[in-house]
Amino acid sequence: MLSALRKYLLIPRLIRLSSSAPKDPLTAWDQYWGNVRSTGASGDVLWDSGSDHELNGYLPKLAKLDPALPVVDVGCGNGSFTRLLAGHFPLALGLDYSANAIDRARQESAGITTAAFAVCDMTAPDAAQTVATALEKAGWTGDSNVFIRGVLHVLDRKGRAALAANLLPVVGRRGGVFLAETNFPGTPVDYVSHLGATRKSIPAPLEWAIRGLPMPGRFGAAQRAKAFPTADWNLVEDGATNIETRPLSNPSVPDVIPGYYAILRSRAT
Repeated sequence: MLSALRKYLLIPRLIRLSSSAPKDPLTAWDQYWGNVRSTGASGDVLWDSGSDHELNGYLPKLAKLDPALPVVDVGCGNGSFTRLLAGHFPLALGLDYSANAIDRARQESAGITTAAFAVCDMTAPDAAQTVATALEKAGWTGDSNVFIRGVLHVLDRKGRAALAANLLPVVGRRGGVFLAETNFPGTPVDYVSHLGATRKSIPAPLEWAIRGLPMPGRFGAAQRAKAFPTADWNLVEDGATNIETRPLSNPSVPDVIPGYYAILRSRAT
């Protein structure tokens, strides 16, 4: 009882921190990425563990996608997963609607010939054409696979539905979608407490995210069913997974958030 009370004493501080976040999501994300000083295990970005451990756990599931097709990494940020995916697909195209994120991804991916990047809002009406143009510029046409990690849980219901609808022409008949999202079973206070926040201190990468970005939600099977309706999508597989953050409590080990994964294909397949 006492520990629960102490946890909820965090609320006033969380309200103060989050009140400074820009109200427009694009402004918030672009400003966030423009202020990032470093990435990886000791960097500023909460969800960049600096390790391939999480992706390696996804590889058996990603093997269910057509390995001959390129993969589109939606919401790539600084391209940490794009670079890893580029080692398993003939091309990995990282997309983010923050121009500052794409600039950083290109800088960090210099010399990787199988990784490309483009600015793209995947909820926008012209998103599929933007993807097709970016793929063509990189030497590819036709269907693609899609990788989404930690994007849908920060979108509202309308944004999730728009993103899913825009993926249909991207995957076409041969491609598939792999998604992994945080699915924490608690309140926002429980969430930040899980990542080490107390009334007296909050890990710096977590505090920076609270201060500058929209409050995330959760994304599990129920949210996926609404965003990817059965009229358009076949669910191939889903279940629990773990989303790794930058090390917070132990400098050599990433922290873990309970998550959800799914593999989907268009009904046009």
